Order: sequence, then C-alpha cells, then structure tokens
Amino acid sequence: MTYADMFSKVKGMFMGADVSDIHEHLAYQFNITGEAEGIFYVEVKEGTLYVEPYEYFDRDAMFTCSAETLFKIAEGKTDPVLAFTLGKLKVEGNIDKALRLKELIDSKKR
Repeated sequence: MTYADMFSKVKGMFMGADVSDIHEHLAYQFNITGEAEGIFYVEVKEGTLYVEPYEYFDRDAMFTCSAETLFKIAEGKTDPVLAFTLGKLKVEGNIDKALRLKELIDSKKR
C-alpha cells in the first residue's frame, strides 16, 4: 500500500464524522510508520472537519502508529486507549484533547 492509497482511505473514513457538536478546536497530526509511511493531519475548526496530507505544527496531539493500527482505530475495531496501552499507538501532546479522538471516531454518521 502506498502513502497516497493509505491517505485516501483514511480521509474517506474520517470525513464521515459528524463534528457539528464539537465546538472547540482540535488538531491532530498522524505519523504513519512502516508500510505507507507518511504524515497527515486531522483538524476540527468551527464545526468543520479537515483531513490534509501535511505536517501540522500547531497541533494539540501527535499520534504515531502503523497504517494497519490506524485503520483498526478509525473503523472502531480497536479502542485508541487499548492501542496505546499495547504500545501500538504513541501519543504526544495534550492528553485530554488526544482522548477526544475516540469521540471523533464514534461520531461517524452511520
């Protein structure tokens, strides 16, 4: 899998989230390791979700994991806290805002 393939899939997964009830600014950078290695960010700003293939320097939290782990988290198959506990997900930055990632994932329109 290439970075472009991974990013396209992830963007599609995240763009299904309903962020209309999130009124604070959230900015996450994802550092993907291994296959499909690369960087992208997810931002919630003024009720709108952005997913872009760039580094985000003014981020609240930074996540480092494999594409496989990220897909499992984004699909709701793996809890982000469990992935962190098992060492499959590294987190840096504001932990309170990092924990809101699960809320963002759980808000996906079904």
